[in-house]
Amino acid sequence: MMFGYSDDWWVVLFIPALLWVPFGPFLMGLTGWWCADRPGFWPRLWSWLLPALPVGVMMANVLLPWERVSRYGWLDDFLAVLWVYVGAITLLPWLLGYGITRLTCALRARHAGHDDGPTEGTA
Repeated sequence: MMFGYSDDWWVVLFIPALLWVPFGPFLMGLTGWWCADRPGFWPRLWSWLLPALPVGVMMANVLLPWERVSRYGWLDDFLAVLWVYVGAITLLPWLLGYGITRLTCALRARHAGHDDGPTEGTA
């Protein structure tokens, strides 16, 4: 029994969702860096698995039960969770980590004279 109720075990699922707010952007930035630095299957898989529980719990909280879908303001709640949890906390830091790492590697290669891009005079 948790908090005096026998069916409140699901509250435990909100702990990762609440911890995702302060720590999720850093973790997603690191996985973005990992994907850019070492392309392959495992970094991409962890980029999907890492946010699955916290983002999934928040989306399930907004979507379920289905009877709430018709109530006024439900769409606003859904879009807020989509923008904040999926966009701002999960996707944006991953894109920043990936993009900054790719840009840094490209600039280092260019300054070192190892530009892998097409050279002039080639088709």
